[in-house]
Amino acid sequence: MDLGVKDHVYLITGGSRGLGFAVAQVLTGEGARVVITGLGDSVAAAARSLGGDDQAVGLVADNADPGSADRVVAVATQRFGRIDGALVSVGGPPVGTAMAVDDQVWRDAFESTFLGALRIAKAVAKACTDGGSIAFVLSSSVREPIAGLAVSNGIRPGLAMVAKTLTDELGGSGIRVNGLLPAYIATDRQKELASLTGGKPPDNALGRMGEPEEFARAAAFLLSPAASYLTGVMLPVDGGALRLL
Repeated sequence: MDLGVKDHVYLITGGSRGLGFAVAQVLTGEGARVVITGLGDSVAAAARSLGGDDQAVGLVADNADPGSADRVVAVATQRFGRIDGALVSVGGPPVGTAMAVDDQVWRDAFESTFLGALRIAKAVAKACTDGGSIAFVLSSSVREPIAGLAVSNGIRPGLAMVAKTLTDELGGSGIRVNGLLPAYIATDRQKELASLTGGKPPDNALGRMGEPEEFARAAAFLLSPAASYLTGVMLPVDGGALRLL
């Protein structure tokens, strides 16, 4: 299937590694151009590996910084002349139980995971002059709590509901908003979470871990014009882990 993303421009936060980088690889492989963000020097190297200046730009940016959203969107439009959407991905909130996590951890996670993501989505929506597509990387914790991840369990469902709200607010402008609910994807974050389960095999229908590129193909489809009639969808990418309709 031709996703129809050739020469389209997408912002990918957290795009220097993990799921974000995997999505950037799929999109650039389909002819799209990307602006990726991250927190370290690896961003520039990641952008070079995606095709260099003609196809990818890497920026050091923190979603928690209130000025980041407008800055990175401005770079995208100045460098490539347009923006067609964004994959809004942030690092997972710290592990911990609801009884143990202190107030500052909640505040920091809310600023980065919730407000930071919302600011990015708003800035991208304002810059999409001919429709567009925004996809939030959320978690299966949107629908089912994960033991030991109280902060994610608390914040992700709220962000999913904001995404659903944006679906209605932006639909008239031709902007689609969707969410992805990954689980059991073989990333560094998953290795960290494995300590919470004692290394037990994935509890999903397929009985295996997913690869980042498997997630990335689903995300690229949702972002692309090939999914032009899909909006407001919260798509599990979990090998059948969620036992919910």
